[in-house]
Amino acid sequence: MKLKLPAGAFAAYIFDCDGTIVDSMPLHYRAWKAALAEWNCEFPEALFYSWGGKPVREIIAELNQMHGLNMPIDSLATRKEALYLAQIPSLRAIPEVVEHIHAQFGRIPFAVASGSRRDSVAGSLTAVGLLGKFDVIVSAGDYKHAKPAPDCFLLAAERLGVAPENCLVFEDTLLGIQAATAAGMASVMVPFIMHRDCGTEVSSTA
Repeated sequence: MKLKLPAGAFAAYIFDCDGTIVDSMPLHYRAWKAALAEWNCEFPEALFYSWGGKPVREIIAELNQMHGLNMPIDSLATRKEALYLAQIPSLRAIPEVVEHIHAQFGRIPFAVASGSRRDSVAGSLTAVGLLGKFDVIVSAGDYKHAKPAPDCFLLAAERLGVAPENCLVFEDTLLGIQAATAAGMASVMVPFIMHRDCGTEVSSTA
């Protein structure tokens, strides 16, 4: 199924990464399950997907509050990302989005604006051979307020040197679409498919 873009001539494309450029959400969920199992912390799949776009540390803080736990945020974030990165040789790009990347590469600048850590984003893009396509990468830690706040998209536009109203955002989550709208940018939703293989276990010794 092809993505239908909104009408208009856009001067830049800004992409979310996970679930938009790469089909990484099942891998992230497996990593979360393995990392949180070490703390007997539940993270239902439906909640994971509803929180798409939240930074890793924010997720851990909210899970701590929900479950009355005191999981160490920095070390657990590092652990979860290591479990994710161990899986990326099996990562695949999302063809419907890659089609637009190839069609406009070299014609307009591209940015990634993600709630994931920079090493996660770079690792994912490298695994699918797309890292060199992007002029700018904005990741967790580069901005203050996470989606649905517009910070990441506005920062990406600023670094590209393109006015927000001339940018098109590619996103797979409602939080991301809300953030794009708040930034004054047009957006296209990458259709979401709930992956049924997310329960596959990842070794906690990875």
